[in-house]
Amino acid sequence: MATARSPIGRAVKGSLREMRPDDLAASIIRAALDKVPELDPTTIDDLYLGCGLPGGEQGFNMARVVATLLGYDTLPGATITRYCASSLQTTRMAFHAIKAGEGDVFLSAGVECVSRYARGNSDALPEEAQALVGGGWQNPTFAAARERSVTRAGGGQPDWTDPRDDGELPDIYLAMGQTAENLAQVYDVSRAAMDEFGVRSQNLAEKAIASGFWAREITPVTLPDGTVVSTDDGPRAGTTLEGVAGLKPVFRPDGRVTAGNCCPLNDGAAAVVVMSDTKAAELGLRPLARIVSTGVSALSPEIMGLGPVEASRQALARAGMTIDDIDLVEINEAFAAQVIPSYQQLGIPLEKLNVSGGAIAVGHPFGMTGARITGTLLNNLDWHDKRFGLETMCVGGGQGMAMIIERLV
Repeated sequence: MATARSPIGRAVKGSLREMRPDDLAASIIRAALDKVPELDPTTIDDLYLGCGLPGGEQGFNMARVVATLLGYDTLPGATITRYCASSLQTTRMAFHAIKAGEGDVFLSAGVECVSRYARGNSDALPEEAQALVGGGWQNPTFAAARERSVTRAGGGQPDWTDPRDDGELPDIYLAMGQTAENLAQVYDVSRAAMDEFGVRSQNLAEKAIASGFWAREITPVTLPDGTVVSTDDGPRAGTTLEGVAGLKPVFRPDGRVTAGNCCPLNDGAAAVVVMSDTKAAELGLRPLARIVSTGVSALSPEIMGLGPVEASRQALARAGMTIDDIDLVEINEAFAAQVIPSYQQLGIPLEKLNVSGGAIAVGHPFGMTGARITGTLLNNLDWHDKRFGLETMCVGGGQGMAMIIERLV
């Protein structure tokens, strides 16, 4: 029925570093609800809040904290983690609950404030946040897993579907950047191709900013000092291939993943109001879109970036569709190294993919991303007057998720 998202700030040194995650989530959920004034908040059945790494200020059951911050004492709340797909999972849960006849209105939201990881009573320290997306090739914590996965990747194309093919279990906590390097090696994704994709993301985002596209979906956030933030920190105007080609590898000394072809660490929140068609009709509302189908899959953690492939195939099969029936696709750009083989294996035309830029440019706050991409996909479908959209992403630990939506307005 409605979507909203905050600007996306760079972690630690960015524009949202002083915002608590619960306060940020509450403000964005309020913004989404304000778009549906016909809805009585006391009739909402549940609040599902996605968070990639709950802990500290993101700890306990943050969803219930947010419900009380909103002033809704009778609104239940559950905090869900599926790493990068946390707030796609919350939308899927709302979809399933409505299909099961166990409710009519749900709030699906997501938040991640990497800037705040070091504060509060938490085990989620900055080093672990870095490990989620890479940690760096020099981090000794991941040395053994790195060397083993490099050996496997260097052997051609091993059977990654069997985690015991070399006598050892894969490391589910292997740094995400190492998994991207594995994919680049196994599927021969060149540094040049990755850099070109990263520049494409930045250039498309710059063009979309100039056209007013991103401003349509961003809810300005007021910081504790009264400053208003209304734009994403990440997009870099004038990004060129020459400039990106000069960046050094981040995760392996001889690697291909750089700061120019992968997402940064970020802060942000997003929300989606999910409602049954019967409730919408009762309130006299026309939904923005309907959820057609979803999918979730798993694969070796050492090549987790390929997760969108099987998850998308599941969603397409359940919808009775093929990729040719999809008008626009949003694949979360955790790493160009994983988006490239994913869209190629799915047969997605590049002109349909992330047409306003993606996470390499705008950012990837883990718990926020699922709900953010839902809003962006709806925005793009409306902007380009298209009907069917596919949202999909890889998930840390070796998973993938996907959702197909149909624009109705």
